[in-house]
Amino acid sequence: MPIKYHSTSKEFHLYNKHISYLIKVLRNNQLGQLYFGQRVPDRENHDYLVENNYRPVQSYVYDHDYRFSLANVKQEYPAYGTTDYRMPALEIKQPNGSSITNFHYVSHRIYDGKPKLAGLPATYVENDDEATTLEILLHDDVINVDLTLLYTIFKDYDAIARSARFTNHSQANYQLTTAMSMNLDLPDDDFDWMQFSGAWARERQLKVAHLRPGIQSVGSTRGASSHMENPFIILKRPHADEFQGEAYGFSLIYSGNFLAQAEVDPYKVTRVQMGINPFHFSWKLAPDKSFQTPEAVMVYTSQGLNKLSQNFHQLYQKRLVRGYWRDRQRPILINNWEATYFDFTEDKLISLAKQAQKLGIELFVLDDGWFGKRIKDTAGLGDWWANRDRLPDGISGLSRRIHQLGLMFGLWFEPEMTNKDSDLYRQHPDYIIQTPHRHPSQGRQQYVLDFSRKEVVDYIYNLMAKVLRDGHVDYVKWDMNRNITECFSAAFPADQQGEIFHRYILGVYSLYERLRQAFPKILFESCASGGGRFDAGMLYYAPQAWTSDDSDAIERLKIQTGTSFCYPLSSMGAHVSVCPNEQVFRNTPLKTRGDVAFFGDLGYELDLTKLSEAELAQIKKQVALMKNYRQVFQFGTFYRLKDPYKSNIVAWLVVSPDQKQAIMGYFKILNDVNAEYRLQRIPGLNPDYDYHVQEESGQDCGHYTGTELAHIGLVTSDAESEQTDATRKVTDFYSRLYIFTAANDKG
Repeated sequence: MPIKYHSTSKEFHLYNKHISYLIKVLRNNQLGQLYFGQRVPDRENHDYLVENNYRPVQSYVYDHDYRFSLANVKQEYPAYGTTDYRMPALEIKQPNGSSITNFHYVSHRIYDGKPKLAGLPATYVENDDEATTLEILLHDDVINVDLTLLYTIFKDYDAIARSARFTNHSQANYQLTTAMSMNLDLPDDDFDWMQFSGAWARERQLKVAHLRPGIQSVGSTRGASSHMENPFIILKRPHADEFQGEAYGFSLIYSGNFLAQAEVDPYKVTRVQMGINPFHFSWKLAPDKSFQTPEAVMVYTSQGLNKLSQNFHQLYQKRLVRGYWRDRQRPILINNWEATYFDFTEDKLISLAKQAQKLGIELFVLDDGWFGKRIKDTAGLGDWWANRDRLPDGISGLSRRIHQLGLMFGLWFEPEMTNKDSDLYRQHPDYIIQTPHRHPSQGRQQYVLDFSRKEVVDYIYNLMAKVLRDGHVDYVKWDMNRNITECFSAAFPADQQGEIFHRYILGVYSLYERLRQAFPKILFESCASGGGRFDAGMLYYAPQAWTSDDSDAIERLKIQTGTSFCYPLSSMGAHVSVCPNEQVFRNTPLKTRGDVAFFGDLGYELDLTKLSEAELAQIKKQVALMKNYRQVFQFGTFYRLKDPYKSNIVAWLVVSPDQKQAIMGYFKILNDVNAEYRLQRIPGLNPDYDYHVQEESGQDCGHYTGTELAHIGLVTSDAESEQTDATRKVTDFYSRLYIFTAANDKG
């Protein structure tokens, strides 16, 4: 069993083949953190790791004893105010105004498998032998509240899933104002902090800084994980790179307000915390009620950042994503939005679909404008029934014609929103989130529905379910285009208004789950003005997400690279759009746009009926290539070879699980002249295989062993001193695809 408890030393050892995690019950009966890192041998006692000497200007737990201060010890789930002055993992406000707590060890339980978290997304197992779970029960005698810490270590993934549950056994009402999903006290501060920040159309840009004394953090208070920050951080050793060195990754499986932070104390201990953002959070913990935090996942590696990412990719692809589409290749789609915007008729849509079918595209998606009085973006949200002026036979009629072409049919929704110019709002103006006697702010002339209320969720579910059922819909693009302001719910009393942000996202999860249960074969793709809610919580319900509204291939190099540090390629919607690009007005070759979009869930957003014959022929070849190598692109092992944040050249690699196929995307952002000779090493191949290397155009690049490619590399030089008709036509925004195929097994 990969969790051991040593009763004499009161130590827990969680381990698998590669990692170890050590916890100890301290002398004051609270939990101490001893170690998280590479697998170490099991032993009875690690008391030598509990350093707690006298330090000036500290406070001490015991009278006349200067050897035990919580400020000087690494802890599992710390509270504030009982000698530890660092940021706490929990805070409970009590009727007398105090927030002092003392949760001491009571018991524990170790068992095979992993529990579900009611109403929340979380990793899972299909068989109990895949993981082992430790539940540690702590109790505060004064307030009569239990705290259960949950740890699951996976057999085949170098990851630990953590969460916490509070249960009130008293007759008093408490306010839970801080409830982090995890806390980890690391013994030093020699780390680079990596965060993934940005804004609309430039999401998840990697930012790196060395840890400094005090607090560094990222978070969201928008009611969604947001474009601006992502609930994922990395701490890596300064010398670590993509292929070597220690790194810790922390991912929150949650889509609402979050906080991720690292606090470096005066003695260089680094406290990492992740969970629901305490700002504007307060949960009424009533008698006999419980509160469950979201789940956080911690990953450790000593083999560099690619290995860290691959751990997250494999875990999230196989044990976070669920259902019919988990292991299936994702269909290549055409979305009508950039082809028609609101200006469409059914015949115009069919004309676009017919052209898509000729090119081998598999899914037609009707975007915004099909419902209610939605002839512009200021009306109709919430009125989820077909606009018969545009679609005389409704969604079912259009769907029938699309299916007759041999295409799947998809539909756009924005379930969480309404416009004042809508039947929904006219009938139920109280359904929106708004504060009494305050003017409700608008975004895009739309308002957020109060999904903390079950009757609001029920209303939207009934409308959506009818459309999906009657229309035989195969795919749903679930959009969300504004964040919450004036957060207040008319359904809850004053002492529960601090719950609304969290209850809102629970309502979103509830609607997703009900629709998934009712329509298990529908492919859901999440979206939030692009990548404004691209997080692990959404992947539990929607196995792919629209990565960004910025579809420019060169910008996508940075966006998709940043996204790949945590999230698998199979989760990234990546489309070819029109040029000049509508976000940056850049003209990028169609080949480059396709080559970038291959590394994800390929789609097209342009008017196929206006393209030249040469362009259509090129798209047909792209679609055929994607179908041929889709399994490798979407489910292969992914490597970042060259970094778009530092380099003019970007290189990505995917390798099939059996190492018999690999594809490298090689992208040059700006052209250079008379440049250096270039070799690119190719990791991940089988050293005993011979590989035939060619470009997707068919140009032969030779035969090499896996060992040669890994240690010598592939020649990728492409710049001449002058461009001539005889030389390769290399330009700005240039790309190549190299395909590696195992010719035989030398062994």
